[in-house]
Amino acid sequence: MALVLSVSGSPSPTSRTARLLRHLDDRLRVQGHEVVPLDVRTLPADALLGADFGHPAIVAATALFERADGVVIGTPVYKAAYSGLLKSLLDLLPQYALAGKTVLPLATGGSTAHVLAIDYALRPVLSSMGAAHIVPGWFTLDRSIGVGDDGSLTVAPDAAGALAEVTDRFSAVLGGRTGAPVPAA
Repeated sequence: MALVLSVSGSPSPTSRTARLLRHLDDRLRVQGHEVVPLDVRTLPADALLGADFGHPAIVAATALFERADGVVIGTPVYKAAYSGLLKSLLDLLPQYALAGKTVLPLATGGSTAHVLAIDYALRPVLSSMGAAHIVPGWFTLDRSIGVGDDGSLTVAPDAAGALAEVTDRFSAVLGGRTGAPVPAA
């Protein structure tokens, strides 16, 4: 099956965005994909902010993008756009780092006022980077994502259904098993 790079652009170590991505990663694995998580916040800040293209961590991240068949990009929405941390990484990647790749954009935020951030802020950048196919993404309200004291994730039923649908659509484009039993999103 396909190799999927699952990228979290959240700067927070307790990020709902990252937890949601890791949850969806499990769904993709059950469908037969190999999933490699990448939390951009774990990359060295000096390399990201100093545009150090040759830093070993940036070289390694670039190699992950090169190897991937599909990329899931998750970001919290700040000021009606994707995170600055994610932008820092995208700016360091080669111009056509997404050429030939299928991409699933996901965003989280506190208000429905940010719903269009995927289409108006993130999608144009992904397209300019040569993505072969950007499947319809999904915006999830923060209040739909719950985190238990033990770190367990719960997703409100309406959001869970929509996330399962967009994840399954992404998987199908990549050639995932259809009809495979998958955990609820």
